[in-house]
Amino acid sequence: MTDTRSGGTTPTPPSGYREVERKFRVPAGFVMPAFTGVTGVHRAEARPTFSMTNDYYDTPDLRLFRWGITLRRRAGGPDEGWHLKLPVIGREEGVRDELRAPLGPQVPDELARIVTPFVRGGQLERVASLRTERTPTLLLDADGKPRIEVVDDRVDVEGGAGFREIEAEAVPTAEGSLDEPLLQRVSESLLAAGALPGTMSKAGAALGPRAAVPPDVEELPWPPADAPAGDVVHAYLALHTRRLLLADLGLRRGLPDAVHQMRVSARRLRSGLKVFAPLLDAEWATRLRGELGWMASGLGQARDTEVLQGRLDEHARQLDAGDDLRAQAIVDAVLSARMDEATSAADAMADSPRYLGLLEDLVEGVRRPPLTERADGPAGDVLPPLADKAYRRLERRVAGLSLDTPSPVWHEARIAAKRARYAADAVAPVIGHGMRRLAEQLADVTEILGHHQDAHVAQEALRGMAATTVAVDPADAFALGRLLAIEEAAEVADRQALLALWPDVRKAAHRAGLAT
Repeated sequence: MTDTRSGGTTPTPPSGYREVERKFRVPAGFVMPAFTGVTGVHRAEARPTFSMTNDYYDTPDLRLFRWGITLRRRAGGPDEGWHLKLPVIGREEGVRDELRAPLGPQVPDELARIVTPFVRGGQLERVASLRTERTPTLLLDADGKPRIEVVDDRVDVEGGAGFREIEAEAVPTAEGSLDEPLLQRVSESLLAAGALPGTMSKAGAALGPRAAVPPDVEELPWPPADAPAGDVVHAYLALHTRRLLLADLGLRRGLPDAVHQMRVSARRLRSGLKVFAPLLDAEWATRLRGELGWMASGLGQARDTEVLQGRLDEHARQLDAGDDLRAQAIVDAVLSARMDEATSAADAMADSPRYLGLLEDLVEGVRRPPLTERADGPAGDVLPPLADKAYRRLERRVAGLSLDTPSPVWHEARIAAKRARYAADAVAPVIGHGMRRLAEQLADVTEILGHHQDAHVAQEALRGMAATTVAVDPADAFALGRLLAIEEAAEVADRQALLALWPDVRKAAHRAGLAT
């Protein structure tokens, strides 16, 4: 995809809104119901009919559409402009986030950047065009406020057959809320009048059978124990690659927690490539692990700064009045500046050719993983020894821990714990309940060790702040010292919690058939 941004400046993510709608296909002679009998609808107000042209943009192989993403240029009507519709994770079809940009001849940079993880090296071009005659009807509540918009669309497809479609969409209130129960009642009224639920969007109807092709990274079912182990590897890599791409979408939109989810996906992929190493081409897996590590590092400062600032602000509120304000003011001043730098670094990483190359290699490799002959064996036989190896490494790390062990050694145990946890997660659907229970226990281990590492990082940060603050105001340094004491106590508490939990983890491992 050509980058037309000048000066390398990252475009500001456009604002948008949550779209909740229902689509219906109807025959040419369909008669729209009155709607006034629907509970919550006080009056139906017809609006003038207007015409609009919708040009849909995608790669020639429809990479966006196959992921449930729609990019269109609308000319005509009250909402003409560029529209980008994105799936909402965890919500049903018909619920999407819509982002808009002013009408222009080319795909706006701010929208093109958001879909980069799916387009990658492809080229966006016009792939379909529709002309629509739209007749809207607003359904108003007792206060005269619009709650639902129903539109009657008569659609002509360029180079294809026309059709008629009804759409019912919830209208946001001034506070941004949507009346989904009312939308459901309006939908039931349309169904009762003879409308049929729409199974395909207008763009899908225009694009034809190729629009039904799965996305380039499919969501695969988890294989049974007698399936080839390579099928489990494929499903695991596909799952976390999908999550990485969708988290990237959130990063480019500036959504909260997106950086964290990207790093988690990268970690799980790296751990999977390590755990499943005997089943994968060594050169491919090693290279990909290195690139995923580079990517996670590029995001690390932003996420670590976000976690650190939230942690220190929360603990500062535990101090006495005066000290809490001093400590929080210093923390926020230092870390806000660091966060600005980290965010810029994360954006630069996401827009770099190296990162786009990583995504391309990852997607192509995950679609057809380079498996070894060992991956042909039954998953129930091949995978448990790999999980056992990861667990034994963790067990050796924990055996060397005590309350006085240096923090870096505890951090090494954390890394081993993540790998063991991800290995157990990967094989649990195949192996059964015992492995699933172990995965849950290991999740507790990684949470404790994660908090432990956060406490250690917080101490180092506070010592650095105090070193630069003490010469200016000893009272500020004293407030930071009190905050440091909280973090030191938290680190000790985390160590005690892990050592107390470990006997239960070992029992779970034995029940799962590991380390026997």
